[in-house]
Formats: sequence, C-alpha cells, structure tokens
Amino acid sequence: MLGPLVSLLFVAAAAWLLVKKYNPQASLLLTGLAMLVVAPLLGLPFPELQRPTGASIFDLFAIIKESFSKTNASVGLMIMAIGGFVAYMDKIGASDVLVQLAMRPLQLFQKNPYLAASMVIPIGQVLFIAIPSAAGLSLLLMASLFPILTRLGVSKLSAASVITASTVFGIGPACATTASAIEIMDVDAVMYFLDYQIPLVWPLSLSMMVTYYFVNRHFDQKKAVVATAATVNTQLQQAPAIYALLPILPIILLMVFSELFSFFPTPIVLDTTTVMFISLFVAIAFEGVRHRQLKPLLNSLQVFWNGMGDIFKNVVTLIITADIFAKGLISLGFIDGIISATQSAGFGPAGIGVAITIMILLSAMLMGSGNAAFFAFGPLVPGIATQLQLAETSLMLPMQLAATMGRTVSPVAGVLIATADLAGVTSIEIVKRNLIPVAVALLLMLLLHFV
Repeated sequence: MLGPLVSLLFVAAAAWLLVKKYNPQASLLLTGLAMLVVAPLLGLPFPELQRPTGASIFDLFAIIKESFSKTNASVGLMIMAIGGFVAYMDKIGASDVLVQLAMRPLQLFQKNPYLAASMVIPIGQVLFIAIPSAAGLSLLLMASLFPILTRLGVSKLSAASVITASTVFGIGPACATTASAIEIMDVDAVMYFLDYQIPLVWPLSLSMMVTYYFVNRHFDQKKAVVATAATVNTQLQQAPAIYALLPILPIILLMVFSELFSFFPTPIVLDTTTVMFISLFVAIAFEGVRHRQLKPLLNSLQVFWNGMGDIFKNVVTLIITADIFAKGLISLGFIDGIISATQSAGFGPAGIGVAITIMILLSAMLMGSGNAAFFAFGPLVPGIATQLQLAETSLMLPMQLAATMGRTVSPVAGVLIATADLAGVTSIEIVKRNLIPVAVALLLMLLLHFV
C-alpha cells in the first residue's frame, strides 16, 4: 500500500501547484515524471514502452516522446482541427450570427425577466455544442445577450450567472473533453453524444432552469437590486444570416453520416477531424462568394492554422502532460489504492463512481479548469472500470460532466473572471449564484446515473 499512499502526496503536490497558478502543463509533467522515477525505487513496474532506450533515465524522455506521438496522431489532431474551425467561425462572424439568432426568442419573455434569464441556459447549452469554447461563448453572450437581459429587468449578477451556466455541461463531438473521452474508450462520437450525453444532460439543464429562476430572484429581492440597462464593450460582427448554419455544419455532417442513418447504399464513414476540414472548406466557399477577393480569402486561412496552434499549446499539451501524470499514478498503484480504500469504506461500484465524480468536481473547482481536472484523471477510467467490472461510460460520463460543472463554481476559472469583469461584478459573486443550481444538478446527476 506504500505506492498508493505516495501517489496521494504527488496528487496533493500537483493540486497545490495548480491552485497557486503554476503552469498546469509543467506542473503535471514534473509530478508525473517524479512518480515514474519513484515507482521503480519502490519495486513497482515501470510503464511499458514501444521502443525502450535501454537506459531507465532515458526511458523517461521516451515516455514523453511516445505520449506526444500518440496524442498528436489521434485526439490531438482532432482537437486542433476543432480549435482551428472555431477560430475561423469567430473570424468570419458565423458564431456571432448563430448566437444572435438563437437569442431572439427571449424577447417573448419581456413580462417575466427571470424566466427569460433561465431560458438562456438550454439555449446556451445548445450553442455550446456548436461553439465549444466556454470563454468564447460566454463573451459572445455578454456582447449580445447581457444588454437584452438587463433591459428586461434582470440584474447584472443574474444575467452574468446564467451566461456562465450556459457552459456548465461540456458535451457534443466538438467538445475537447468529449474528444478525449471517446479516444480513451474507443467509442463513436455521435453514439456517445446521443445515447449517453443527451439523455443525462437534458433533465440536468431543466433542473438548472428551475433553480436559477428562484435563486436569482431570491438574491435580487434580498438585496433589493434595481436592474438598470447595461452594455459591454464588445462588438458583434455582422454577417449574412445563412452563416448561422456554418458552426453547426460539423454536427449535421456527423449525424447524417453516422450509424444512425442509412441514406447511402454504400456506407460513408466520417470522423470528427475529417468533418472539421470539410466544414472549413465549405466556410471558405461562403467567404469567397461573399467577398469575391482571392488574396484576403486565402490569407484568412491563416486564422485556422493559428487556431490549431493556440489549441495545441493550451489544450493538447495539457492532454499530453496529463497522460504522463496518469502514467505516474498508475505506476504507483493509485487505481488499486482508490479501489481498496473505497471498498474498505463499504462502497460498492456505484459508491466508488460517486466518490470519483465528486473528486473530479472538487479538482476542477480548485484548479479553475475542467480540462485540467478531467485530462488528469480520465485516462485512469479503463483500469478502474475493469477492476470494478463496470462499463467505461458509467464512470467516464459523470466524470466528464463533473469537470465542467466544477469550473462553473470556481472563482479562479478564466470564463468566470472574464464574464465578471465585463459585467462589472466579481467572480465570487457569480459563484454564489451558481453554487445552489450546480449542487442540485450534481445531486440529480448522481441519482439518475448511479442509483
């Protein structure tokens, strides 16, 4: 049991570094390598390499190389293609148009501002599937929706809270955590989305609509808040209305060419990466027709490459270093330790699943990053599921959702800090509004999924 106990010390060290705002990639990489060094000293096996160097000290760096190679060839390329596409959609104004069109129905709820605010959550959740950037979507909603809500009579805090709640569930084929999850489990992205994510998320979104309605109204009445119309210094781009189709085109293509439908005599199989490139060139064709200038059109493609680079340095490198961190945990027997400890406490498989889910949520709260929390512990799921004789999805899905839920109640999360700054409030104040709805959604998720 010495290995699992030592692994807990390294987990605590990594958490401390992340909470203190040390670089997350560096923190996970160094603690992961440290665990890989300690494991053989404790008589524990070193991870198997495809091509060992012949010297243990150099094998450490071979692990880094193999992790880079494996990730870049699979989930890394997928996520980079998604990041590039999202950046291009933002550049041409397609994301702005989609958000503006999606939010028009809120004008129907002028007589009930808190209902209008609550309606933002399911609409925003649908938008989050097509625009899988929490900060990006929140800023778009702040520019387009925040002034509308405050004009309807909603306080700045209430408006900001429901906008951040729009990104509480990271689902859909374009989501980075989903991409990582399907790669770990080797399942189809569309089937995972339709068969597992949607059935669990829609009642959670409904619960959040209800709780936010009463929570925001209660807080505003308690503080006797007088709502005043507010604006933010963010400009929305103007583009043709048909551009609203472009951000959702990848999802449409994945659906049409999935196993769900048999439109074609010869099956056509499209993966997420391929769909992103197809959608990119469709968007380029739209831009060509719109502007009819070849040089700016070709130059605009640089935005896609820049987006790929940005997502590589921010997300893909996090996946790679988290993979090394996970290898270190596995080498020290972390999985065995969790299973043994929870079983000794009388937990069955469902109880262990609940414990791990809560651990991920708390980690995301402390780190301020749902990605960092999930990428660090997601690779452990196959081993845990095998030992518990559970389906991998039964553990992976609540862990994935808990990661983004934890980010929504973290005062150090980038999306909350950015939203709070634009709204003229503090991230702590938004967290206070988010805590009860997220806690209710978490409890409901655990009951629906594990009970």
